[in-house]
Amino acid sequence: MIVYADNAATTAVSEAALAAMLPCLGEIYGNPSSLHTPGQRAAELLEEARGGFARHLGARPREIYFTSGGSESDNQALRSAAALGARKGKRHIVSTAFEHHAVLHTLEALEKEGFSVTLLDIPPDGVVTAEQVRAALRPETCLVSVMFANNEIGTIQPIADIGAVCREAGVLFHTDAVQAAGHLPIDVEAMHIDLLSLSAHKFHGPKGAGMLYARQGVALQPLIYGGAQERGRRAGTENLAAIRGAAAAFQEACRSMAEEAAALTALRDRLIAGLTAIPHTVLNGDPRRRLPGNVNVCIEGIEGESLLLMLDDAGIAASSGSACTSGSLDPSHVLLALGRPHEVAHGSLRLSLSRYNRPEEVDHILETVPRVVSYLRSISPVWDELERGARPHLI
Repeated sequence: MIVYADNAATTAVSEAALAAMLPCLGEIYGNPSSLHTPGQRAAELLEEARGGFARHLGARPREIYFTSGGSESDNQALRSAAALGARKGKRHIVSTAFEHHAVLHTLEALEKEGFSVTLLDIPPDGVVTAEQVRAALRPETCLVSVMFANNEIGTIQPIADIGAVCREAGVLFHTDAVQAAGHLPIDVEAMHIDLLSLSAHKFHGPKGAGMLYARQGVALQPLIYGGAQERGRRAGTENLAAIRGAAAAFQEACRSMAEEAAALTALRDRLIAGLTAIPHTVLNGDPRRRLPGNVNVCIEGIEGESLLLMLDDAGIAASSGSACTSGSLDPSHVLLALGRPHEVAHGSLRLSLSRYNRPEEVDHILETVPRVVSYLRSISPVWDELERGARPHLI
């Protein structure tokens, strides 16, 4: 049995997405910017996809811009808001310590350009509050960026409450919704969101297709210069096949959201109960305010890398954190922000499920993980010291 439980890293392309893409890889090959009939047919499909995203987000079609993915969307959102703020003499940004690196690294770059950044501390349950955001605002604050749902521990943030605080203060609000889109209801108007990023490959669309919502009146600063595509805000011929696949996948995900959430939540909670029954194992993040398919635990006395390799040998694909940092030997910045000690954070396991996972796969995970953990602890000198009392247990 092969169990793919790393859907937070990427998902399988759905049949609906593939079916939407195929015509654009064959007979509909015109450039959407061309005036002839083949080009205009492509342009019609492009705008149809734009309208689909807008409907499911509560936005207007002209507020939707297509990008290469979540990282580009995050970069453009933050840099655009920073540029708008700088023109008004406002150069302070509020974000959180457990954002995706697409946000954190952009903020680091902006700091070098003279902006100041406040990163909010993360409460033990992994959910920041609107009160934290309100307390961090200054007269010179130009932007607040808080992710919709965390990519590692899956905790869902109070986006509507934070958006209301920002709207009241006249501060632009951006949310990285890469993990949330297609899995949680999103209404940009009701939630007071000014800028929103998403990526198709997180909800069974293709890689290389992303979207940036920018509320009307929020002028985007181009990252890529060239042609007049995307109303002059993102140069380069649109990847129509990927965009069509993304739109089809998003529509499918939104239509089946409630049903899928119920099924995934049941599987998730079984995993949480089974894994936290392993001695000296703790769940990371609130047990309820989390994505339906996300489970993230720290298991004391093991190394996450060894656990992943042995799980892979047993046919289970999992992760110990973000796929974007899988080559790093450092512990997860998300778990450190949550307050986990370094030695505990190194023993993390993230399991992220999708509509394609089945109950028998959860059974296989729950049979395999305790056995692998027992073996790894049996050969670990650190675990031996913990059990002998030579050092204290941290979990």
